[in-house]
Amino acid sequence: MFAPSQHDVRRFFCDAYRKHRDGSPVTPLEALAADWIAEHPEYHADFADVDAALAAVYDPDAGRENPFLHLSMHLSISEQVSIDQPRGIKQAYELLAARRGSRHDAQHEVMECLGQMMWESQRSGQPPDGDKYIDCVRRRATRD
Repeated sequence: MFAPSQHDVRRFFCDAYRKHRDGSPVTPLEALAADWIAEHPEYHADFADVDAALAAVYDPDAGRENPFLHLSMHLSISEQVSIDQPRGIKQAYELLAARRGSRHDAQHEVMECLGQMMWESQRSGQPPDGDKYIDCVRRRATRD
């Protein structure tokens, strides 16, 4: 199983951002990351300096979101939707995106469901509940 370290993840996003800015060749995953980075200009400074990125501490109590976690969740959701895993996420996400009129806004709502599922899993010591996750996304897709 692939288990990158925090520094590996941060270097990956910084490299993807640098390559995209410089017009250098990128891998498909780097291209996807660069697309999501482009959707978040508020994070560009975080990705521009790899040394600062490696040293940064994102304390939730300080009120600043961790851009590396945020973008990692975008990549995770994109992968889940592309392979429909857990089964049903693609349909639920597409319905949500259609209802919201924005794939980006839909991803942020799915992110809340994903975060909730992971928090519950960690808290209970049980495996993540994919059915509950899909149900959360479906509920969001059917409410205004």
